[in-house]
Amino acid sequence: MSVLQRDPQDQVRVLDEDGTVVGEVPDIDDETLVDMYRNMRLARHFDTRAVSLQRQGRMGTYPPLSGQEGAQIGSAIALEEDDWMVPSYREHGAALLRGLPLKQTLLYWMGHEKGNEMPEGVNLFPPAVPIASQIPHATGAGWSFKLRGEEDKAVLCYFGDGATSEGDFHEGLNFAGVFDTPNVFFCNNNQWAISVPRERQTASETIAQKAAAYGIDGVQVDGMDPLAVYAVTKAALEKARNPGEGEGRPTLIEAVQYRFGAHTTADDPTVYRDDEEVEKWKAKDPIPRLEAFLRETGRLDDEKVEEIEAEIKQRVADAIEAAESDPRPEPSDMFDYAYDERTPEIQAQYEEFEALREKVGDEGFLRE
Repeated sequence: MSVLQRDPQDQVRVLDEDGTVVGEVPDIDDETLVDMYRNMRLARHFDTRAVSLQRQGRMGTYPPLSGQEGAQIGSAIALEEDDWMVPSYREHGAALLRGLPLKQTLLYWMGHEKGNEMPEGVNLFPPAVPIASQIPHATGAGWSFKLRGEEDKAVLCYFGDGATSEGDFHEGLNFAGVFDTPNVFFCNNNQWAISVPRERQTASETIAQKAAAYGIDGVQVDGMDPLAVYAVTKAALEKARNPGEGEGRPTLIEAVQYRFGAHTTADDPTVYRDDEEVEKWKAKDPIPRLEAFLRETGRLDDEKVEEIEAEIKQRVADAIEAAESDPRPEPSDMFDYAYDERTPEIQAQYEEFEALREKVGDEGFLRE
């Protein structure tokens, strides 16, 4: 039986919180398993440094990912070279694995338009900050592949639990179901849409079961178990490209997880959740969970862990240095990238901004 052919309320797991095998381990070679661990550690360290940069005034508002590494890396590893990834705004780890340099992610959150430039050959959409707006885009991309006969491609689209309350979620999944597009919709259910808890988001017992309304498959997975996430995403992507007889292409995956930090660095999570809840979820941390499994199976030891730690620290330090060495963008650049040409309203805003800038100087904008 396929891992997708199960009740959406039956959560898929491979490892328990201690890293003990409780399900079927997917067929992944040793090198890829260690790479999965390395990239999860890299994402966590990058996240810690990025938050620190923002607190020091060296970067703008930033959305932390800590706690969600298992879902991001486990799913991104399942992609094939010709597949496409459509992120929201928190998929820094997944985007890195897809080929986006850390420097680009840093530039984006530093307010530099160069952060939106995808390197040649990287099948990745730019970050989508508006909630759920990327879902119809992903469905459209999938439909275009089908219309052109490029059915060896699939589209993996990420969004949060809050996005499931938006009309774009309904429209994207409904269209995908009707036109049988090669899409995998990956819901990072991290329990909080900023300060709105999961139970105030929907009365549905699971988000995965919403798939039934669109006539597509839905599956719930332990999003802090990277092996389970990999298994489910791999199966969904393979079905999107090459469905069996009577199978539809699209799948909705609900990855149940938790963000350890704030929604963004502009958020104070202590206002709406307590430490006891956070600690309960930290006991499910995906990184020590995978590390325990790799150590137990002889794929990882202290020497290898130390080597990985040194490597990722240097890699992140180099990315920060490279990003901060780039000339800062002109403040007036913000008026140039919303439209091909400035509208009258944008032009009026630009002129007002430049007049104020001439009057008080750039330093005037930095005074409290």
